[in-house]
Amino acid sequence: MLVSSATMSESETHRAITSVWKIEQARLIAGLTRMVRDISLAEELAQDALVIALRKWPETGVPTNPGAWLMQTAKRRAIDYFRHRKMAATKLEEVGRIIEDDAPDHEADIIENLDDDVGDDLLRLIFTSCHPILPAESRVALTLRLLGGLTTEEIARAFLAAEPTIGQRIVRAKKAIADAGIPFEVPVGAEREERLGSVLGVLYLIFNEGYSATSGDDLIRPQLCEEAMRLGRTLARLSPDDAEVHALVALMEIQASRTAARTDSRGEPVLLLDQDRSRWDQLLIRRGLAALDRAIALGGENAPYALQAAIAACHARARRGADTDWARIAALYATLARVTPSPVIELNRAVAVSMAEGPAAALVLIDAIKDDPTLRNYHLLYGVRGDLLGKLGRHTEAMLEFRRAAELTRNEREKTYLLGRAEKIA
Repeated sequence: MLVSSATMSESETHRAITSVWKIEQARLIAGLTRMVRDISLAEELAQDALVIALRKWPETGVPTNPGAWLMQTAKRRAIDYFRHRKMAATKLEEVGRIIEDDAPDHEADIIENLDDDVGDDLLRLIFTSCHPILPAESRVALTLRLLGGLTTEEIARAFLAAEPTIGQRIVRAKKAIADAGIPFEVPVGAEREERLGSVLGVLYLIFNEGYSATSGDDLIRPQLCEEAMRLGRTLARLSPDDAEVHALVALMEIQASRTAARTDSRGEPVLLLDQDRSRWDQLLIRRGLAALDRAIALGGENAPYALQAAIAACHARARRGADTDWARIAALYATLARVTPSPVIELNRAVAVSMAEGPAAALVLIDAIKDDPTLRNYHLLYGVRGDLLGKLGRHTEAMLEFRRAAELTRNEREKTYLLGRAEKIA
């Protein structure tokens, strides 16, 4: 059954196709990858189906089940592709060229399996795109391309990178997967735990780049946050018994709830304690808290993402900044530091301690880690230290710290803010 084209203008049909493609692209590529065992070919076949839809749907109308239509069209393209290869092989044999003995059987097997159910293909594609064999930046680009449905241009714009650079990362990633013969499957046992960590790390990296952009003119890039949350929710549906998956979803949902309040009308950053909490998204908070409860129920209370989500929950539950349970936040950071030792976590713990016990106690913690090589060029270290020094009346030292922080950040909004802090305290 089709939605009559007479009831839709051509522009409306194209908008409908764009929406359908956004929803169905990942499932389409995932299903085709299982069938043809080649990510690049699967993506090509999916694109072919989209081109055919763009040509036919304005005339015939949008199908009532557009995802199934696209899949069926892509399957036909795949069958044509392998039949053509089989005919070509036959012709080459006729002229005496050597063809691998197993090639025709392999292609016949693929054609035979083109009608298999999709099953957990999306989960397979997630684990494949985030395989540890790939560099982190390639995992991110490939995940956003195949599962997020972003174009190469959109990914490049989001990360302020050159489009050819992103394109090369994606091409190299797909080639590395093919060359390594990585099976299109969900790993099991210890390997699954290891690989799941890579998947969650990729999603959180995407989210963080959207939540606190490392460079450029914008403090926040909501599109990246939304893609990371959408993929996280998908992973949670596909892995309902993984506590850390639900914990990461909780962390992202609760943090994202503050987005509208994190900048003022000029796009300048607003500190957490100064934010208008009436602008926090209560739906995201409720969803995040529910996901955190699910993670705890599954026994993941002291896992890294769950601890971070619990910290975010402390903020979400406080109606006013003054109501925040800073002592609990400091304790949670102390536990997190034991689970995953890191000078950045210690820095965050120091901020909580400053609120619970005062700036002098926090400065002691900061000075204990400030020479760590990991933090040498970390602008937030100098921003936090400047804030603590200012509260202690050491204004000249604070000014120098804010200026140092401004020199190190690549985000123009943060730079302006930090220089403003330096000027006010001088």
